[in-house]
Amino acid sequence: MLHRRTLLSALAGVLGLTLAAQAARAADPAEIRLDWATYNPVSLVLKEKGFLEEALKPRGIKVRWTQSLGSNKALEFLNGGAIDFGSSAGAAALLARINGNPIKVVYAFSRPEWTALVTRKETGISKPADLKGKRVAVTRGTDPHIFLIRALQGAGLTEKDAKLVLLQHADGRTALERGDVDAWAGLDPMMAASEIEGGAVLFHRDAAANTWGVLDVREDFLKAHPDLVKTVIAAYEQARTFAIANPDALKSALVAATKLPDTVIAKQIERTDLSQPAVGPAQAESIKAAGVALQQAGVIPAGTDVAAAVDALLDPQFNPAPGR
Repeated sequence: MLHRRTLLSALAGVLGLTLAAQAARAADPAEIRLDWATYNPVSLVLKEKGFLEEALKPRGIKVRWTQSLGSNKALEFLNGGAIDFGSSAGAAALLARINGNPIKVVYAFSRPEWTALVTRKETGISKPADLKGKRVAVTRGTDPHIFLIRALQGAGLTEKDAKLVLLQHADGRTALERGDVDAWAGLDPMMAASEIEGGAVLFHRDAAANTWGVLDVREDFLKAHPDLVKTVIAAYEQARTFAIANPDALKSALVAATKLPDTVIAKQIERTDLSQPAVGPAQAESIKAAGVALQQAGVIPAGTDVAAAVDALLDPQFNPAPGR
């Protein structure tokens, strides 16, 4: 009798798990919404090759793509529930989470040097200290904005010492080249275009102060659909490895999306490392350093535990297997 009860109990457990799995499958969303961005080259390959659409087809889930023009836009879309996954800089993601945007970082699509401080040859600006009283174009809430704050801080200045002109990245390039501003906190590929096509000067560079390009997911989506997060990361890995193995295809995807010349895109790719996708200590260290600098600059409240905020932001459970 005991054996029979044990068997029935086991069968009931299996049935319960099956029903739970079926219920989870029934709760699949009709679509997954991702962004694509010219500062996230892997997203362009993923969109073009259709790896995610192929992976989700057996489950009947569609994919909807939305362009992000900067980290600020991606994070706004995530906060408003317009997308499920968005591309941003690591420091921008930290700032957003501290300000109440419930996101998690689950993947590193690049380790870029995608921002620098840019000016025209004739301005006489050669270092961050020269920006005192100058008009500087910047996109608030992005890595270039954070880079600018840190550069000014290193010169003993704050962003209040300069005259910030808030523009989206592409408009910042235009404003610089027109002479409407004296400098610009640039972002590739627009920065590379201004450098090559417009003769702009990158007068302050610091690769270490560029935080990682990361993929953010809404925390509620992650909790409800961890299996789909895993599927998205696997598709991203397909795109990343394809991009590394096929550099000409990567360049072509960027040229098609940006309508910029090959020479400009080559400069962007030259400054972009796609080899380290796992989320871990490297991202934590970089983002924490940016967070501490922002706290010292008064952008992040003094009482914020930056290290704890970074730990809460990063979620390494979906990391690709080593060696991939």
